[in-house]
Amino acid sequence: MKICTIGYEGLDIDAFMSLLAENDIETVVDVREMPLSRKPGFSKKALEAALNLSGREYVHMVALGCPKPIRDRYREDGNWKRYTEGFLKYLATQDDAVAELAALAATSNCALLCYEADHNFCHRSMVANAVKEKTHARVQHLQASAVRTENYPGAIPLIFA
Repeated sequence: MKICTIGYEGLDIDAFMSLLAENDIETVVDVREMPLSRKPGFSKKALEAALNLSGREYVHMVALGCPKPIRDRYREDGNWKRYTEGFLKYLATQDDAVAELAALAATSNCALLCYEADHNFCHRSMVANAVKEKTHARVQHLQASAVRTENYPGAIPLIFA
């Protein structure tokens, strides 16, 4: 079993959809507490519609989003260690949601969605690791550099170094 993660920072909706297709993602699991975005195509309703049109499923798991007080504290102090400790403490209370995600990942090729391009600085990595601990799933972090652009003439490949 494998569970993927993906961040949409730096991607437009076409590049995002291409990355999903290249990795045979069947279900996008949105782990943002509030599935809103100023980026066109990435708010809940628009994203769900685009995914459904491409034959993919959209699932929003609010319980696996980072609570606002933890996010706010990180915005104020920029302390990643403190953020991680706070989120992991919260995540430890979400066994049912992690089990639900693990069950979904056992039957569908899933990608956990959040904003940040770098999975090392996003709570989705911690959620994926929680599933890994329960199921021994392999975790794969999808990167924009993996997008093949031959289906999108004129597209510029995005690489996050």
